[in-house]
Amino acid sequence: MKKNHPFHMVTKSPWPILASMNIMTLMVGSVKWMQTKETSLMTMGMVTLTMVTSMWWRDVNRESTFQGNHTLKVKSLMKMGMIMFILSEVMFFVSMFWMFFHSSLSPSIEIGMNWPPKSIKTFNPMEIPLLNTIILISSGVTVTWAHQAVLAGKMNQSNKSLAMTVMLGIYFTILQKWEYNQSQFTMSDSVYGSSFFMATGFHGLHVMIGTIFIMVMMMRCSKMHFSKENHLGLEAAIWYWHFVDVVWLFLYLSIYWWGK
Repeated sequence: MKKNHPFHMVTKSPWPILASMNIMTLMVGSVKWMQTKETSLMTMGMVTLTMVTSMWWRDVNRESTFQGNHTLKVKSLMKMGMIMFILSEVMFFVSMFWMFFHSSLSPSIEIGMNWPPKSIKTFNPMEIPLLNTIILISSGVTVTWAHQAVLAGKMNQSNKSLAMTVMLGIYFTILQKWEYNQSQFTMSDSVYGSSFFMATGFHGLHVMIGTIFIMVMMMRCSKMHFSKENHLGLEAAIWYWHFVDVVWLFLYLSIYWWGK
């Protein structure tokens, strides 16, 4: 059908309503898990939501890669949407840093007017945290290498650098889990424990999401979905990964190093 505008008018799809139903199932299941430790409903919601979103994104890939519906105007608007999403994530972490600095710069009498509170044994910033910082900075280098390789038309080189980024992301997550296991304080140990595990835990979740994002882009790159001119999905993944890198640098400098 001939169009007289540059926009993409999407066709009818079952995925939005199914995704909303599965998100509701996941939310109710999560509440049930917190109250009763029963995981069946939460697991069902997570599995079905993963399936629905996979089908939805598959359709988006078909619309862009094979049907050519993503015009320059559509791509510019999608880039703006990704930028706005990352800005919303920035504000989310701003609230975490606000909580941390509000509590650390003027410790209340309830925690003994000390920071860190008495009896809290903090992590040494020159050990696992520093290694994780090196890992994430290295992953930022490899993902930038992947982007430059795509711009040069070297898809095989891009695949290798994306694989390295995925491995570094997985390595970071393993070390973060090991660090949590070694922790001598918990989330319920005053405002320090709450702010530490909320900030680093949500960052760890973003690392896992970013790793999956990069992994999917690696699969698409291996199937030759990208070209020098058209690789919007890869660009979005790279932006998201750099956001994760920068947030970790602020976390390391403020919570691990300055706030110890």
